[in-house]
Amino acid sequence: MRIDDLTIKIFADGADIGAMLCLATNPLIRGFTTNPTLMRKAGITDYRAFALEVLDAITARPVSFEVFADDFPTMEAQAREIASWGSNVNVKIPVTNTAGIFTGPVIQRLSAAGVAVNVTALTTARQVREVANLLDPATPAYISVFAGRVADTGVDPVPIMVEALDIMAHLPKAELIWASPRELLNVIQADRIGCHIITVTPEILGKLGLIGKDLDEYSLETVKMFYNDARAASFTIQTRVTGSMGAVPA
Repeated sequence: MRIDDLTIKIFADGADIGAMLCLATNPLIRGFTTNPTLMRKAGITDYRAFALEVLDAITARPVSFEVFADDFPTMEAQAREIASWGSNVNVKIPVTNTAGIFTGPVIQRLSAAGVAVNVTALTTARQVREVANLLDPATPAYISVFAGRVADTGVDPVPIMVEALDIMAHLPKAELIWASPRELLNVIQADRIGCHIITVTPEILGKLGLIGKDLDEYSLETVKMFYNDARAASFTIQTRVTGSMGAVPA
């Protein structure tokens, strides 16, 4: 397989404004996602100013920004405000609040009002079904299943993602996101099952060029890396070599 063979859309996940603007010049990147945790790690202190700076530079690809309220009325108000920042904005709504209460009423009202939501932090097919039942078929939407977090628990996420696609089949404008991937293989897995989108971190983005690489060549490069690093470190081991085969006596 080559990168050109992929049909899945790759979204860059992060909150480093410089990196986002650089990736915006890469045709492989079809959209962007971020969240409050990534923004905090990036040192963002003014949410709106950051978002508007991003949207001023990235106008032709979708960008997801997340609400951070925990009560439903404020969550909905934040969502409507965020949606007003740009026509390419998707508003991330967590599947529950911090008390574990399903945010269905907020999701339903926003979707019915034409707000493109990105329902996030899902981990089960049951949650996908609950969300899908509330989305307006005429309104674009994303459903983000955190397949990487599912895998972290020792559970294979692929069957869940396959079931999610089947659940969403009646929603022509809804797309499934494979979120929180852990390795490049996840991109291939998501593509094979027909997942619409995968969010990719900078670490995994840096490995995209490895798709289709010859494994024998990769093996040799690895051997050379170990050899060159040992020489660069000036490692030495005193040995006693005897015999034509260089055997070391016991």
